[in-house]
Amino acid sequence: MAFATITFKDKSGITKDAPVGFSWTTLFFGPFPALLRGDWLWALIIFAATMVTFGVAGIVFAFIYNRLYIQGLLKQGFKVKNYSGN
Repeated sequence: MAFATITFKDKSGITKDAPVGFSWTTLFFGPFPALLRGDWLWALIIFAATMVTFGVAGIVFAFIYNRLYIQGLLKQGFKVKNYSGN
């Protein structure tokens, strides 16, 4: 479980929640959290890297995926609406 959540909103009113911190879901389920979030590129990268490294990359992505997701939302034009957590 991440220690905080950032809620993003874009110009059309779509909101998305992004956890901050370690991604337990990525650790246990690999690329599936990225797929469920609609983050197709990182899902493919996580899947390929995990296969090539026999699972080691999955551990690395558990530490960095939530940050990558947040950066992707910011590049898409989402703005921070709310921050909840410690």
